[in-house]
Amino acid sequence: MKNYDTSKIRNISLLGHRGSGKTTLIESMLLASGVIAKMGSVEEGSTQSDFDKEEVRRLFSINTSVIPIEFEDCKYNFFDTPGYFDFVGEVYSSLRVSGSAVLVLDATSGIEVGTEKAWRILEENKLPRIIFVNKMDKGYVTYEKLLLELKEKFGKKIAPFCIPLGEKEEFKGFVDVVGLKSRIYNGKECLDGPIPEEINIDEIRNLLIEAVAETDEVLMEKYFNGEDFTVEEIKAGLHKGAVSGDLVPVIVGSATQCIGVHTLLKMIYDYMPIPTEVESGERNGINPNTKEAIKRKTSRNEPFSAIVFKTFVDPFIGKISLFRVLSGSLKKDTEVLNSTKGKKERISQVIYMRGNKQEEAQEIVAGDIGASTKLQVTQTGDTLCDKDKPILYPAIEFPEACFYSGVRPAEKSDDEKLSTCLQRMLEEDPTFIVTRNYETKQLLVGGQGEKHLYIILCKIKNKFGVHAELNNQIVSYRETIKKKVEIQGKHKKQSGGAGQYGDVHIRFEPCEEDFVFVDDIHGGVVSKSYIPAVEKGLIEAKTNGVLAGYPVINFKATLFDGTQHAVDSNELSFKLAAMLAFRNGIPQAKPILLEPVCKMEIVVSEDFLGDVMGDMNKRRGRILSMNHNQYGEQILNVEVPQSEILKYALDLRAMTQGRGSFTYKFERYDEVPDIIAKKIIEAKAAEKEASK
Repeated sequence: MKNYDTSKIRNISLLGHRGSGKTTLIESMLLASGVIAKMGSVEEGSTQSDFDKEEVRRLFSINTSVIPIEFEDCKYNFFDTPGYFDFVGEVYSSLRVSGSAVLVLDATSGIEVGTEKAWRILEENKLPRIIFVNKMDKGYVTYEKLLLELKEKFGKKIAPFCIPLGEKEEFKGFVDVVGLKSRIYNGKECLDGPIPEEINIDEIRNLLIEAVAETDEVLMEKYFNGEDFTVEEIKAGLHKGAVSGDLVPVIVGSATQCIGVHTLLKMIYDYMPIPTEVESGERNGINPNTKEAIKRKTSRNEPFSAIVFKTFVDPFIGKISLFRVLSGSLKKDTEVLNSTKGKKERISQVIYMRGNKQEEAQEIVAGDIGASTKLQVTQTGDTLCDKDKPILYPAIEFPEACFYSGVRPAEKSDDEKLSTCLQRMLEEDPTFIVTRNYETKQLLVGGQGEKHLYIILCKIKNKFGVHAELNNQIVSYRETIKKKVEIQGKHKKQSGGAGQYGDVHIRFEPCEEDFVFVDDIHGGVVSKSYIPAVEKGLIEAKTNGVLAGYPVINFKATLFDGTQHAVDSNELSFKLAAMLAFRNGIPQAKPILLEPVCKMEIVVSEDFLGDVMGDMNKRRGRILSMNHNQYGEQILNVEVPQSEILKYALDLRAMTQGRGSFTYKFERYDEVPDIIAKKIIEAKAAEKEASK
């Protein structure tokens, strides 16, 4: 693969609902450009971009893969992204380094939830895009109705560039409204021809000409004077409108039949931004040493800088880091600075990736996508740069984990191996989280959904041979008291020689703080040297409550009296006396069970608001407020017990057809209703009995 000038490079993300045909479209473009002689098949597991074992087995994309295509002296770096919501982190990472996108739409299904979500992500990232209406040869498709839906959903910026010729199996091509010609695919190549007489393009072309006029004052004046635009003026105006995001071209085709593929590649070249146009050709960062703002131009004459957007972990090769060069260029055997970590890395080789296939490169220039292997400290989102002219770019923002589950090895002997494997997966997937709840002694994994976590475990099994299982997350309950009591704790032990003697009188009462210990001893009845031991005994005792063994919080313990022995008293005796006072006193102080309560922000469309609110009431949730966001959706602020939302990510997705989303964080502990508390206490007792 030869080196291309920055102006000849295009970086494009393919987005869309699952099953819309993104991976097949990649195969079709590879065939059209002569890279492959025969299209691979998703069903047969023979595509270039779906190479992971789980992708082949499940017949859908899990990872973003980079597929470079050389076509008519231009290099297109395509990012084939997953359509499943569980892997949305892959979309975020690819959009950070791509300058544009193709939103693939299944003509037979219309605008699906994945289409809507992809559009919103593109809007938030302000990325230019083309809509490719795929599968025009499948089933019954009303193109006019589909265009109307697109305009109603996404606004006036939707601009059809094509009119389809034929329906269903008779679909053979389309009319190019801009080029004023028909494009017919004969099974081998795409042929230009005249526009059929029965096709009227006047209305659509007039809309495009009007859109062109709005991009420039000179063109606007020419438009009002009734003058015709030249082909160059039309293309320049459409390019300007598309790059600014004011215009979204819509074209039609069939990936399986290779119809529309050549036109798509040509339109990406003509209308999508070159790397020097993305973000006005400059990237903003800071000097990691001085924190001073720095700008770097997208030029090979600038100092080298790049951002790592994807990491693959291979059990044999090791770690493969994919990056986009933002400025300068990178050659092999170069020492660079990882400014995120503040450490130097040796780039022993630079390579191009096409799926999982590697091709050695001599140099990766500004705007291009490259990769390197076995980087020691570099992770996804890190900045690599010239060690003498450092710069640090903002890290890639990934969605937070919203679904947590326990994980354990199928074989106890694999416990340590599992932890190591999970750490390796963290390098590959930044939306994946591993944490340990030391209170419940449970290893937890978090992600975007149950499917996300399950596939992580399947990857571990495939790559490292370690089998693990998901189990339910254990909720960390608490206990507290509601009544003030005074209790004596006396520890006395005599077994010949020096004995043990400690006697304390402690007042237990509720309080707002987690735990408060007060020394209220007067007259020296208990030596000052023993009082820390009393506090230590209470701290140790409160980790195991009397109801179900959960930690006790929100109570105050006041040591107000006691006695000691001149010979037999010591620190251990007073520690044990305090623990005895706790065990005897807390049951008399009206102990209750507390549960963690979370504060949630749920985003849902008006259509599903009633269902979500009704469901939240069933979960003992309390709605605090409601307001709208910029998309007209409802934002619900809710407080709800954690035990009621352990699998809420799955339930909300089912209730809202995948359109709802939420975030949550721990807020406080609240009293558990008596009926539920009784069940929790009984379950804990049964669990304790079973473990004996």
